[in-house]
Amino acid sequence: MKNWNALYDRLRKEAPSLELRRDEPMGRHTTFRVGGPAALMALPKTVGEAKAVVKAAHELEITPFFLGNGSNLLVSDRGTDRFVVKLSGHLERGDVREVNRELVDWGGGSLSKLAMAALDRGLSGLEFAQGIPGTVGGGVYMNAGAYGGEISRIVSSVTALELDGTVRELTNQECGFGYRKSVFSQSRLLILQVSFAMEQRDQAEIKAKMDDFAARRREKQPLEYPSAGSTFKRPPAVDGQPVYAAALIDQCGLKGLTVGGAQVSEKHAGFVINKGGATSHDIVELMTQVRERVFQETGVTLEPEVRYLGMEGEEWNF
Repeated sequence: MKNWNALYDRLRKEAPSLELRRDEPMGRHTTFRVGGPAALMALPKTVGEAKAVVKAAHELEITPFFLGNGSNLLVSDRGTDRFVVKLSGHLERGDVREVNRELVDWGGGSLSKLAMAALDRGLSGLEFAQGIPGTVGGGVYMNAGAYGGEISRIVSSVTALELDGTVRELTNQECGFGYRKSVFSQSRLLILQVSFAMEQRDQAEIKAKMDDFAARRREKQPLEYPSAGSTFKRPPAVDGQPVYAAALIDQCGLKGLTVGGAQVSEKHAGFVINKGGATSHDIVELMTQVRERVFQETGVTLEPEVRYLGMEGEEWNF
């Protein structure tokens, strides 16, 4: 049994300005807009507060769950018996900074706003990220990518926090980037700060590329509905040819398939959307049906790109 009162009281004493919330509805913190309450949530605004949070939890033998913008997360309707830590605000010294020709941002910063800051400085490499509703830390965690771009190509270094409060500096190679994964997705490190090395380019050229990507998103993606973006990962290539989850789902005639308030988007088969009033159970059941049908008809097993967070001992069938 976790001692939430002891953790709450300790953090109130050691970090008086730290924002703490009990039984916080997770639907407020995920782009699916579903999910029951988290037992306790901390929203540190500074490196000092972040250190206090992870150190106190570690000493009380409570493992925190590090949350970005919840743009790749599905939370159980029952909620989660976890200590959720979500970086809030920006670095104490301001928003995005330029240091030795590299852009530096706080892990809780907006990935989309960082892309705009790069545009303002004529720096190329983050064009794909404009419009992605995630945080900088979340983008690094999952090696976010779109339209041929990936965040791993421009990360110079990452400052992360161990559970015992130790600060670590990791180079790009030490981040262990792969397709939609990194060392952070396989370990318990809180991403505090990221440095990006980008190429100087013509600002008009960068903006044209960003405008093109934005137009494609508006045309092809159901941006008007809550979702977690691409629901399933890209399957392995076959005979050297790429395979796309959305194409397989469409091929199986599953566009528009609905369970409760959840639906396979009629605009983009790769998106499961919350049409209104969806529950986490609806979304899991819909994903299960899609996965089973695609396997039956194509032999391809789709793997979720969305992560699941539930009560202790609660699992989903993937």
